[in-house]
Amino acid sequence: MEDKDDYVYTVSQLTGLIKTMLQESFPCVHLKGEISNFKANSTGHLYFSLKDAGAQINAVMFRGSASRLAFTPKDGMLVQARGRISVYEAQGRYQIIIDSMTQAGLGDIMEMLEARKRKLAAEGLFDDRRKRPLPPYPATIGVVTSPTGAALRDILNIARRRNDKVNVVVLPAQVQGEGAAETIVRMIRTADQYRLCDILIVGRGGGSLEDLLPFSDESVVRAIAACSIPTISAVGHEIDWALSDFAADQRAPTPSAAAELAVPEKRLIEDAIRENRESIHESLAARLRTERLKLKGFSRDSLELQFRMIEQPYLQRLDSCKSSLTDEIGKLVEGNRTKLALLSQTLSFCSPQTIFDRGYSMVTDAESGLVIRDAGAVPAGTELIVRPSKGSLTAKVL
Repeated sequence: MEDKDDYVYTVSQLTGLIKTMLQESFPCVHLKGEISNFKANSTGHLYFSLKDAGAQINAVMFRGSASRLAFTPKDGMLVQARGRISVYEAQGRYQIIIDSMTQAGLGDIMEMLEARKRKLAAEGLFDDRRKRPLPPYPATIGVVTSPTGAALRDILNIARRRNDKVNVVVLPAQVQGEGAAETIVRMIRTADQYRLCDILIVGRGGGSLEDLLPFSDESVVRAIAACSIPTISAVGHEIDWALSDFAADQRAPTPSAAAELAVPEKRLIEDAIRENRESIHESLAARLRTERLKLKGFSRDSLELQFRMIEQPYLQRLDSCKSSLTDEIGKLVEGNRTKLALLSQTLSFCSPQTIFDRGYSMVTDAESGLVIRDAGAVPAGTELIVRPSKGSLTAKVL
């Protein structure tokens, strides 16, 4: 019998033995690691690696198991997987075939974030009435992000494409890891203190939930809420979120979307200006035409005719008033004449001269001038004056 040490295996035989040994030794493995090189096959299978600081292992998750995932895997995500060790014989590589997978530590992080969210919401930092509209025509956009990240490149490219007249001020910050929150807060306060921009974008590109934690830090949320500059939170991809999204005046699903929101498109502004200019010109032209038509009605003949038309009713009223006034004055004068004649006749009847004309005379004492009414009261020798209708007579009582 041939000694095993001298036995010559084929590659397929040796690989098959290793596969059998691994599968029997590790029928069920629980593994924790970070996803990298993630690829989703068109058939629904998932291919990626799980790694830590010292090693990595190839992993595959077939369509049936992948359909039961409660999240979307992506590079950088820390997961806990359950599966079995196998060997891909065609390439001689060992791998883990994953049956189920969850995000590692996600429950604790989510619980912490939800508690922090409730606390900050209770203080009113997320209230809609605090939200301010973004300026429609900003001159300068500020960006708090990593100076070497893809997020900044996307923002700069979109800003340049949409409107090259808008300036972009980059406030470099560490966006993950220890000390990231402090640098983000410092940059937000610097932009606010020196009023460096009209709109401030705070964000970064995608990453794991742990990578995005600085943007959910309480100090970052408070700095955004206290900032006097309108802010846009743009953290990760569309499915990602951070507490900064709730404190900012507006949330963008991606940094690229934030640039679209913040930077007005120059072409649209120029079109609006052109349309407004044309509208103003048309309005002025129409106004001028109207005023010219009005001026045509102010020729000399037309003005005289219009003046006559205005004057005629007043002249008619004047003639009517004049005629009425003359009639009233005539009636008043005639009435007064009649009254005067009646009064004159009455006075005439009461006049002493009228009585004298009837043959009566008035006798007075020549010395005292008193009227003699009783003949018996006049002693003999008294001189009298007799006044008939005409002239006077002197008499003496005998």
